[in-house]
Amino acid sequence: MRLGILSICLSLTALPAAALEIEDYQRFGPEDASTTLEIISTADTAFFKPNIEAFLAGRTDLAVAYTVVSSADLMAELETGARDFDLAISSAMDLQIKFANDGGALAHRSDITAGLPDWAAWNDEVFAFTQEPAAIVVSNAAFADMAIPRNRQDLIATLRENPERFRDRVGTYDVRRSGLGYLFATQDARTSETYWRLTEVLGGLNAKLYCCSSDMIDAVVSGELAIAYNVLASYALKRADRDAFTVVLPADFTTLMLRSVLIPARAPNPALAGQFIDRLLARSFDGSALRPVQPTPGEGTLRRIDLGPALLVYLDRFKRRGFVEEWESAILQ
Repeated sequence: MRLGILSICLSLTALPAAALEIEDYQRFGPEDASTTLEIISTADTAFFKPNIEAFLAGRTDLAVAYTVVSSADLMAELETGARDFDLAISSAMDLQIKFANDGGALAHRSDITAGLPDWAAWNDEVFAFTQEPAAIVVSNAAFADMAIPRNRQDLIATLRENPERFRDRVGTYDVRRSGLGYLFATQDARTSETYWRLTEVLGGLNAKLYCCSSDMIDAVVSGELAIAYNVLASYALKRADRDAFTVVLPADFTTLMLRSVLIPARAPNPALAGQFIDRLLARSFDGSALRPVQPTPGEGTLRRIDLGPALLVYLDRFKRRGFVEEWESAILQ
């Protein structure tokens, strides 16, 4: 039977009726497959299409349903939603750890997972399979007559010296809506006090707030934004319109996020989900902007966020409330 790809309209009854804001939904594989692997993910479908097709190659009994949502919606759906998923893939690695720590994930053990470094796996339940840096994306047109800032101090100086040029034209994550945005913000704040100075400068320029990296990059390409801060570099590097912007990995420090996967406790097909995890961990992502996990130097500018219980610190209810209030004070001027 021919392997097909069905792009399903979001209004079809095949999708759940719950109030879940779905960014994309695609079904891969035979229409009459006897088993469907349900994946909920924060990653654009284009990233995972090659992996899904490779996983399905030669199988006429299996299909994959791939649902794309925000990191916050992903966790809400896993915790309270009516639909059961076999795999959860998220850039918000702290939320994945919390969900597993609360008993929401199944263990998966294989020769492949056993080979992961300690910082790329947690409790045989959460597994990192890519490492992706947070970047500054700047419009080449906006900086045609200016030097592009290469670190946060340069960025602060550029914005302060040119307020009229950049007013209403800077963007970053809304940490209240984006799990990844909150993760990047807390890691920035832990690493350097520069983060709060930059946030105040962005707020003074009436920064626009976004849920997703793709939306910020679109805004840079359209000219709506001149600068987008803390964008996933993997999303920017894969685009066909790369000549419209420059991707800057900050020279003071570059935060390295690990994209992770887990099997929810209510997964209908946990064994099949484990096979997919092993396939993800074994692939090299050739031809993609995604990069597999690998050791990074202890020195230099890369600051990798390791999987582990330390990620739970900023998810404490009171600590999160305090951080968000401080962030609002700085950014919503």
